[in-house]
Amino acid sequence: MSDAALVRARRPHWHWGWIAPPVLAAALLAGICIGETRIPLETVIKVLGARIFGMDLGVDRIDAGIIWSYRASRAVVAACCGTGLALSGVVLQALLRNALADPYLLGISAGASTGAVAVTVAGLGAGAISLSAGAFAGAVLAFALVAILARAAGGGPGMQAAGVIVLAGIAGSQLFNALTAFIIAKSANAEQARGIMFWLLGNLSGVRWDDALVAVPAAFGGLGICLWFIRALDAFTFGADSAAALGVPVRQVQVILIAATALVTACMVSMVGSIGFVGLVIPHAMRFVVGVRHGRLVPASALAGAVFLIASDIISRVLIPGQVLPIGVITALVGAPAFALILIRGGRGT
Repeated sequence: MSDAALVRARRPHWHWGWIAPPVLAAALLAGICIGETRIPLETVIKVLGARIFGMDLGVDRIDAGIIWSYRASRAVVAACCGTGLALSGVVLQALLRNALADPYLLGISAGASTGAVAVTVAGLGAGAISLSAGAFAGAVLAFALVAILARAAGGGPGMQAAGVIVLAGIAGSQLFNALTAFIIAKSANAEQARGIMFWLLGNLSGVRWDDALVAVPAAFGGLGICLWFIRALDAFTFGADSAAALGVPVRQVQVILIAATALVTACMVSMVGSIGFVGLVIPHAMRFVVGVRHGRLVPASALAGAVFLIASDIISRVLIPGQVLPIGVITALVGAPAFALILIRGGRGT
């Protein structure tokens, strides 16, 4: 047995059904307690008990409003976005056999942003199209364009040429970012343009429980689909031809998983804007921890993505006193060096 196989065999088999709930609960409580003004954990627990279980614990109405209506919904949406983006990265990296694949680099986030801005600013659909529907249409259109460009450039069957698909994704991202800027310059006033540009960098300030009602089903739906296709994702690790030889309906699985990825990304972008590096860094980091088998990688990435984005949101609120930074700035500041370390470590391990 090779050294690499021995390392994989020695990695612990985490029992995610036991680990995930307390870790996620601790992260959510931290996201609620820590912010511009620190709130005692006891107060948070009293408010949550009063709201969820109807207990009369004598909490202050102002504290209850801040904790429940603002911070709790924000922490839940952050966790769902982190989960959705991390799972999207896992799926795209497996299907494309490309270590650099994620919704941000492949233009899906940029396309979703363009669709959302076209609906809200340019009035596309005359009110008949929702923000999420516009973001989903933009995400699908962006990925379709990237796929066509990669194939035309010689990406080969299944678009498995790593360099080609990344270059096509960069081109698609730049195109849709330019379209977004054009729509803003043409249709938005100065105040709208400032708000949209802040939102495009990732902004959780405006999310409420209505957004959580969309984010939670999207995150759990994406997790459920990934868990359902775990064996197929393992098979795609060896290529589309190998997956077909193992009995995987390649085209059907690709369509379902890519559509799910686009839908989850579109839902998240429509609420919080375009957030980079989550889908790129988290799957790589979790491979070092739990290995490459998707039975462990999928739940590990879902949990790590949720915790990472909650932590990033906390940092965005406390880093500069009196000012909230776009969360995309924090994920980039953390994600870029982390990904550089992953690349260096991976290169030395080959």
